Amino acid sequence: MTIHESMGPLTGPGRSSSRAWETMARAGYAVSGALHLVLAFLIIRLPFSGGDADQSQALTTVGDAPGGTALLWVAVAGFVALGAWQAADATRRGQQASDRAKAAGKAVVYVALAGVAVSVALGGGSSSGGQAKGLTAMLLDLPGGPVIVGAVALGILATAVFHVWKGASHRFLDDLRATGGAELSTVVTATGTTGYIAKGIALGAVGVLFGFAALTTDADKAKGLDGAIESLLDLPGGPVIVVAVGLGFAAYGLYSMVRARYARM
Repeated sequence: MTIHESMGPLTGPGRSSSRAWETMARAGYAVSGALHLVLAFLIIRLPFSGGDADQSQALTTVGDAPGGTALLWVAVAGFVALGAWQAADATRRGQQASDRAKAAGKAVVYVALAGVAVSVALGGGSSSGGQAKGLTAMLLDLPGGPVIVGAVALGILATAVFHVWKGASHRFLDDLRATGGAELSTVVTATGTTGYIAKGIALGAVGVLFGFAALTTDADKAKGLDGAIESLLDLPGGPVIVVAVGLGFAAYGLYSMVRARYARM
């Protein structure tokens, strides 16, 4: 169901405006897919040449390309539109509380990504590791800080488990309309499954690091996506694991590209 359908029939300028809004929201999925492909490249190169692998670095890489600044502002517009769409969905009448919560959470994520894109476009931005440390240090200074950080860690771990479950169970297909052909459906299922599981693994590493920060009351233990991926390198067979996660992010990027066309809005 689209927003204009949930609000009742629209005609004339109202319907045109709603369609334009939906087009921009779908563009947000395409931008997300492109960023995941850049992230995949950054992750895969880590075992060989180092560097950072997070959303800020991915956006910086896009900005450094010819015409990159213009592309960053397109990304801002797409993320804002998608965030607004999710926010509107969270307030739609007839929604279950769990659906409202998921839509609201997605709205926050996309608006945050828009903020990062604006910062990078204007020449700023910081790594996810620095942001995580700053946030954790602030939380640890609060009364009951370790408990709060522990709760954040559990929330991230729950999100990680949800991603793995959604990928393994193919529940992400519920987010799509019919993709129009068995061959395409097979590709979508494969990329979605691989992508969601890979994101779940990466988020799980982030959650574990936040858990260590809570147990040790040391903000330096908390790291973002870049630090989490680097921590996977220390595991037995770490480089192979990291490359596999990078390929998973690439699969998620391809899935997001398809989602831009076939998402249920």
